[in-house]
Amino acid sequence: MATNPPGTPSTPLYRRLARRLQERIDAGTYPAGTRLPSEPELSSEFGVNRLTVRQAVAELERAAVVEIRRGVGTFVRPPAVRVSITVDPRSQRFDLGSVHAALPAGGRGTGPDDDRDGDGNGEQGDGEFVVASPPVTGAAEDAEAARRLGREPGELSRVDSVIRLGGRARAACSYWVPFGPLPAELVRPGRPGNLVLDLARAAGVELEYDWRAFGAVGADLADAELLGVPPGTALLVREGVSCTPDGTPLLYVRRRIDGSSARFVLHFRDR
Repeated sequence: MATNPPGTPSTPLYRRLARRLQERIDAGTYPAGTRLPSEPELSSEFGVNRLTVRQAVAELERAAVVEIRRGVGTFVRPPAVRVSITVDPRSQRFDLGSVHAALPAGGRGTGPDDDRDGDGNGEQGDGEFVVASPPVTGAAEDAEAARRLGREPGELSRVDSVIRLGGRARAACSYWVPFGPLPAELVRPGRPGNLVLDLARAAGVELEYDWRAFGAVGADLADAELLGVPPGTALLVREGVSCTPDGTPLLYVRRRIDGSSARFVLHFRDR
């Protein structure tokens, strides 16, 4: 097994193996419905003992990524079914970024200089903070973003963030846009901001809501680590596309929100 990534020296070996397997599932190496290699095969490939493999697979099962069928094998689960809510187009509003409305009055990040533990997610106060700007690959979520924006994955740029409220991480967010490279300052880890507005400014446009959909998933390993919850914890999912005033799709967003501390409310009349 490879050594721990920088900044995560205490990550257990079984969890590192689980993340490697999760990456293969996300990339389509193990499509939905396929059987994972056996414990002896994984043990031999990664140079770990079978107990470590068993713990890693159990972690993936808790995250609802795989299904263990006793005496048969371990199989990749299909993706969650999305449930959409259609809103009357007359209720459309400019997309100012839902972070703005979600934060308490006066709540905002204090900036990366206040990150006392240096991990980019630390004690930063309330607000939205950049986590990373990972490359867009052939992963399922990248392919979904490309489909929603009517582009090829190679045309997209991505930035991930975390929203902190009340002193803890509440939502993990991913944004895809069909332009780039994104400004280095915009995607600097730990940077506070409102990424919907920041990305709109980077493109030199105003954004409007096109559509939003709502659903729920179990926290995968990456989101569980980012949000500080056990794998498999129920997360509310809010995703959608924002477009320019002429209807051109320009941003796909997918937020995963700790379901124990949030709910969605849609208002259909001016208040």
